[in-house]
Amino acid sequence: MIAGPTSHSFISQRLRLRYVDWGNPEAPPLILLHGGRDHSRSWDWAAQELRHDWHVIAPDLRGHGDSDWSPDADYGVMTNLYDLAQLIHQLKLAPVTIVAHSFGGAIALRYAGVYPANVTKLVAIEGLGSSPKMLAERLASPIDVRIRDWIDRRRAVSGRLPRRYATLEEAFERMKGENHHLSDAQARHLTIHGVSQNEDGTYSWKFDNYMRVFPPFELPQADVEHIWRAITCPTLLMYGADSWASNPETDGRAQHFATARVVLLENAGHWLHHDQFDRFMAELRAFL
Repeated sequence: MIAGPTSHSFISQRLRLRYVDWGNPEAPPLILLHGGRDHSRSWDWAAQELRHDWHVIAPDLRGHGDSDWSPDADYGVMTNLYDLAQLIHQLKLAPVTIVAHSFGGAIALRYAGVYPANVTKLVAIEGLGSSPKMLAERLASPIDVRIRDWIDRRRAVSGRLPRRYATLEEAFERMKGENHHLSDAQARHLTIHGVSQNEDGTYSWKFDNYMRVFPPFELPQADVEHIWRAITCPTLLMYGADSWASNPETDGRAQHFATARVVLLENAGHWLHHDQFDRFMAELRAFL
C-alpha cells in the first residue's frame, strides 16, 4: 500500500494555512490547487499517479479543508492570490507547474500572469470564471445595487449555521447528489475528507459558508485579460461538455492567451478531473 501525504502548514496574512506534501522533494515541484467549497484531498487520485515524477503539493485554500477561516470572511481572488504567492515563496517552489480547478484556476491564472517567470506550465480546469454573457449581465446592475445585494447576502450568510448531517452516510448522499458522475468510491473519499465531526456527533462540511458570497466588484475585465495575455508558459484550459461553464474557444476568451490550448472532455461536468479521470490524466500527462 502506498503511503499517503504528510500534512504541513504555512502562515499567510496571519492565517495558518494547511497543505499536504506527497514527498519526492528532489523532483520538479507541482501544485494541485482545488476550487471553491472543495479541499486538497480531492486531488488524491491525480497525486497518486503524479508523485513518482513530481514533488506534489496540494494546499487547502483559506476557509477550506483544514486551513483557518478568514476572520473578516475575505475570500476574494486577490487575497487568495497572495496566499498562493506566499506558499510558492516560502517553500521556494519557483519555477513551478500548477494544475488548478475552478476558483483555484482563477487564482493560478493570475499568479502566472503576474509572475510569468515563476510558472513552468499551467493547467486551468474551468478556471476563467463567468462567461462574457454572465459577466455582462452582472455588470448591467448599477454598482450601488450590487453593493446592497452583497451586504444583504453577507448578512444572510452570517445567520446561516453550517448544515449538520446525522451520519457520514447522509453527507455522502448529499455529495452524490451534487455530482451524478461520481462513483461511490469517489464520493465517499471526498466526503470523508470534506467533513468535520461536531461535538454532538453530527457532521458538517469544512468550508466557511462566507465562501458563497463574492465581492460586488473585482478587477476590471480588461485588467484580467491583460494578466491572461502576460502568461508566457504553455497553458492548457480544460472544460467539461456537460458543465455550466462556457467554453473559452467559442465565447472568445481564448484569444486573450498567447500560449493556451483548449481541451473539451465529453461526458464530464465541472469536476471533469473526477468525471473522466482516465482521459483527464492522459491529457495531463501528455501536456506535462
